[in-house]
Amino acid sequence: MAKVELPLIAVNFKTYPQATGERAVVLAQHCESVAKEYGVQIVVAPQTPDLFRVSRAVDIPVFAQHMDPGDPGRYTGHVLAEALVEAGCAGTLLNHSENRMVLADLEAAVRKAERLHLYTIVCTNNPMVSVAAASLRPWAVAVEPPELIGTGVSVSQAQPEVITGTVEKIRAVNNEVGILCGAGISNGADVRAALNLGAQGVLLASAVAKSDRPAEVLRDLAEQVVRE
Repeated sequence: MAKVELPLIAVNFKTYPQATGERAVVLAQHCESVAKEYGVQIVVAPQTPDLFRVSRAVDIPVFAQHMDPGDPGRYTGHVLAEALVEAGCAGTLLNHSENRMVLADLEAAVRKAERLHLYTIVCTNNPMVSVAAASLRPWAVAVEPPELIGTGVSVSQAQPEVITGTVEKIRAVNNEVGILCGAGISNGADVRAALNLGAQGVLLASAVAKSDRPAEVLRDLAEQVVRE
C-alpha cells in the first residue's frame, strides 16, 4: 500500500464526466506526473467503479470517495473497506458534504479503516464539527464550508478565520491529526494561503477535474507545496 505523507494535494474526481472511466485514468496519470516532477504528495479520489482501473494505472495513492462501516455480508449497495483494499486503495474520504454520515457510522468507519490500514480523510463543514471529527482520530480532517464548494472562491482567502480557528480548536484535542483545507481551492495562491494559515494540505475537485489543462493547474498548486 502506498504511503501517504503531509503536506499533500488531494484531488476529488467526484462524478464529473471529465474524470470518469478512462478519463479518470488519464487525469490520475497527470496527477502522478506532476507529483513526480515536483516531488510532492498528490492523492486522487475517483468514483468507486474506477478505483481498480486507476490504482492499476498509477503509483500515487488512490482514495475512495466514501466508505461504509460494516463487515462483508448482506450490505447491498454499500462500499466496504475490504473491497477498497482489494481495489488497491490507500485510503478513503469520509463524510463529504455531498455524502454525509451520522456520527456513529463515521466512528465505526474510521475504526474499520484503521484495522485494515487505510488512511482516512474526514470532511467537515465548520470548526466545531472538525473538533468532533478530530476526536475520532482519523488520519486527517479536511474543513470545507459547503457554501464555497465548487465556487472558485477559496475558504483560505474568503474565510481565513475558519482555517485558523479550526487549527486552534483541533490541536486542543488532537495534536497528531492532519489538517487539510478545502472548498473553492483553485490555484497556487489559494494553496499558499491555506498553508500559511496552518493547514497541511488541500482537498479540491473542479479546478483540476474539470480543467482542459489539468497538468498546468496541478503545477501551479504543486509549486506552493514545494515551498513548504
